[in-house]
This record gives sequence, C-alpha cells and structure tokens, in this order.
Amino acid sequence: MDMGLDLLLGGVTGLLLGLTGAGGGIVAAPLLMLFLHLTLAQAAPISLIAVAMGAGLAMVLGLREGVVRYRAALLMAGMGLLASPAGIRLSLVLPNKPLVMCFALLLAYQAQRLWRGGSPAADEVLPCSLDAGSGRFKWNRPCAWALARAGLLAGFLSGLLGVGGGFVLVPALRRHTPLSLHSITATSLMVLTLVSCGGVAVWVVHGGIDWAVALPFSGGAVAGIALGRLASPRIAEKLLQRAFALMCLLACLGLIAKSLLA
Repeated sequence: MDMGLDLLLGGVTGLLLGLTGAGGGIVAAPLLMLFLHLTLAQAAPISLIAVAMGAGLAMVLGLREGVVRYRAALLMAGMGLLASPAGIRLSLVLPNKPLVMCFALLLAYQAQRLWRGGSPAADEVLPCSLDAGSGRFKWNRPCAWALARAGLLAGFLSGLLGVGGGFVLVPALRRHTPLSLHSITATSLMVLTLVSCGGVAVWVVHGGIDWAVALPFSGGAVAGIALGRLASPRIAEKLLQRAFALMCLLACLGLIAKSLLA
C-alpha cells in the first residue's frame, strides 16, 4: 500500500469537506475505489470516518453558535442509526459492480444538482412550523414524519455507500421547514456526525475496516479539513459548487469505466 497516495487522497477529501461541508465526503469512497482499487464495501467505512471528522468539527462550531435544532437532529439521527445497519448488511451481500453503478448514478445526480444550483421548492403548507415566541418547532405528526423519512434515507445510504447523507438532509430541511440555511446546515451536520459514528461502530463490529488504509487517510483528511476551512471564505460559492459538480461528474465517469472494464 502506498501510504503517500493514501495521505494525498485523504487530504483531497478533507479539503473538499472543509470547502463544501459534509457533502464533500461523497467523493471519499470513489477516490479510494479508483486510486487504491478498494471495493465499495472496503471503502465505505473509511469514507464514513472522514465524514464523521469533518461533520463533527463543523458541528462543534454550530453548537457554540446555538443554531443547532437539537430535537430535530436527534430524531433524524435516531432514524438514520436504525437504517444504517440495514444499508451496511446489504452492502456486504450485494455484488460490488451493481453497488458501484448505483454510486455512479448518485454522483451524476449530485453533479447536476450542484451545477444548476438553487434550492428545492418549499412545500405549499410546511409540515414543520416555528413558535413565534420561543422559535422552537411546533411538533406534530406531519413534521415528525417528514424529518423521520429524511433521516431513514440518509442513514440507509450512509450504510450502503459510505456517504454522509447531507445531500438528503439539507434539501429535506429546506423543503419542509422555515429554518435559515445556517441553522439547516448546522442541524444536518449534527445528524451526519451521529449517523457516521454509528456506522463506523457497526463496521468495527463486522471487522470491515482496513486500518492500514484508514489511519493515513484520516490523517490526511484532518490536514485537508483545516486547509479547506481557511480557504473557503476566499472562494466564490458558485465557483466552488461548479468545481465540485465537475469533480462529482468525473468520479461518476471513472466509476462507470472501472466497472465496465473490470
């Protein structure tokens, strides 16, 4: 195993995490598959470690600022933790090639969404509303179910593909709630941290983590996250989104080519 390449890939992943938030973790597993020739089942837990570190760092900052919606985050994380083991079990029994093609389709979807920009249209009647006095959620069955669905899907995909699930959580919160983008991002990061840590714990029980790869990759990711957070304010958001979209598209094409040639 080339430790230098492992560190470099971790650094690239961390840089994207620092620049774009936890959504950058979607490229971790493709990088490991394309350059270190790991299967998706081997790459997924290492990807989750990187996502947990990036989301956890940003979550701490959100907690300090007081913008995290704890109850909503705990509900979604609880649902995600329930669904994540099912995704992990499925990833262990499905052949690698269909999983890789599913991941490629997910990358293609993410690329077109980032390139177009914009935000999902809000529901005509928001299931989740805020109390005018306290600013807290007015909890009801439609609100709880809308958030639970998002948590279940994010957790399942996190376990199956080793992705954080921020691309599920952020659009769901923007569609179903009146929260500010800052609060949505902070809340989703708390969910991602909890679900990713839970997923890593399940992989540890299964004995599915190659620590010889995971440790250098994680070290590179930590350095990349620090660099990305420093550089992020200096780069225009639209330019960053377009560049990330192109990277997702290239990773998609690379996975398809690798799968077809295997």
